[in-house]
Amino acid sequence: MDIKTISTIESVSPIENNTNTILRLGVAFLFIAIVYLLVSLSHSDILNNNFLIIAAVFGAYMAMNIGANDVANNVGPAVGSGALTMMSAIIIAAVFEAGGALIAGGDVVSTIKKGIIDPGMIENTEVFIWAMSAALLSAALWLNFATYFGAPVSTTHSIVGGVMGGGIAAAGFDIVAWGTMGKIAASWVISPVLGGLIAAMFLYIIKTQIVYKSNMVSSAKKTVPILVAIMTTAFTTYIVLKGTKKLMKVEFPVALVLGVVLGVLAYFIVKPLVAKASKKLKNNRESVNTLFTIPLIFGAALLSFAHGANDVANAIGPLAAINDAVVSGGQIGGKVGIPLWVMGVGAVGIAIGLALYGPKLIKTVGSEITQLDQMRAFSIALAAAITVIIASALGLPVSSTHIAVGGVFGVGFLREYLDNSEANLIKTTRQRFKDDKKELEILEKEFEQLDKKEDKSKKEYQRVIELMGKIEELQELVKDEKREFKKAKKIKYVKRDALKKIAAAWVVTVPAAATLSACVFYMTKGFML
Repeated sequence: MDIKTISTIESVSPIENNTNTILRLGVAFLFIAIVYLLVSLSHSDILNNNFLIIAAVFGAYMAMNIGANDVANNVGPAVGSGALTMMSAIIIAAVFEAGGALIAGGDVVSTIKKGIIDPGMIENTEVFIWAMSAALLSAALWLNFATYFGAPVSTTHSIVGGVMGGGIAAAGFDIVAWGTMGKIAASWVISPVLGGLIAAMFLYIIKTQIVYKSNMVSSAKKTVPILVAIMTTAFTTYIVLKGTKKLMKVEFPVALVLGVVLGVLAYFIVKPLVAKASKKLKNNRESVNTLFTIPLIFGAALLSFAHGANDVANAIGPLAAINDAVVSGGQIGGKVGIPLWVMGVGAVGIAIGLALYGPKLIKTVGSEITQLDQMRAFSIALAAAITVIIASALGLPVSSTHIAVGGVFGVGFLREYLDNSEANLIKTTRQRFKDDKKELEILEKEFEQLDKKEDKSKKEYQRVIELMGKIEELQELVKDEKREFKKAKKIKYVKRDALKKIAAAWVVTVPAAATLSACVFYMTKGFML
């Protein structure tokens, strides 16, 4: 199912749209019902198992919302560029997200995501469970809201806001580690700016080393293997650092060395393949673009795997904490093991949410911010991996969502800058102004000569009328061009409305999720009392 197909579906009759909506809701509720039944039956002998059942339902709902919103960042550029169809992107992302969660997802997770509150300040186990349940539900509700309005937001920030709000409601403002929250707030700026700059840098390299060359095919034969080697280095380092925590713990220098080794190997493997493929290419941008398709698909798959391994804790971290509190009888805080069933809820939920509701955000990231092709999408995928590596080395908290979307904005603004250099704009406008003014002078001269003539033929009278119309039209055109020349209006490849909507959603994510969480906690507490 590609974007054209999605557009066709959206344009069909209301009855068909309602049927699709009901079907998706039915599948989502079926998954939640299955989780409910499995947890009820498997934990029937545990005291206070109702808490765990409710938390599992909230965790399943949260996982589906992560799939619907966050996964779009990994495959959206590939779909927008045409490298993947919507259906193939959903299949690849679902498989690799679930695989990353189940194979390489952390076997131990902090009870409180990012350590933003001190769980030791909540002495009552039931109060702690209510707070974590409120965090799960509020984060899921906020993600659902953002997905409905087509705004890609950070699921990490959503759950951070939920945990913060639930913690404050349970134990007051002193429970929050405000230093950690300050770093998270800084990531709102760091993540998109860093991602955008790196994506723009690689697109600029591609343009100057390939697109702007007279022989693009020959230049691509030299440059593409180098870019694939850099991509291999980046993704190997990224996967080892972020995607294999469960299998092994590797320090940054070791991961980087391993990445460089595989990058060099990839260069020598890819170089003859690119040379062979280049023989069939025409010397134009569209043809050279195809050389980036396969690396881009691999990039989307690897991003999905690492995301599943690293970010599945957003869905199941609080659920794992609640499970530990209920099963063990209540030691709160520290680190807890993640049972296989909890990891399964997260992995399957993400895949289902992506399949049911992912296309909307995939379309937003891939085509509704700026127009993408394979070169631009490749730059975004590469920037996502490199930005995470840089942030890990520097100890900076960053959001994969903000990085990917920042990369999309970065390539869009670079295109605007390159295509709107002041010299080219002034030169083009000035030449149009001169040409039209010259034509106006010629027409006015002809008009004056005919107007002075006393004995005019019918044909000459018709010509006078025709000239009056053309002169009036040209006068307006010259005025417009003069105004345009003065204002130096620029072409805009990035949709400003999308920029404003997404930026606003990012800023309010943590406070919105925190407020929702506090409200849910107080309502839950009121019901329980």
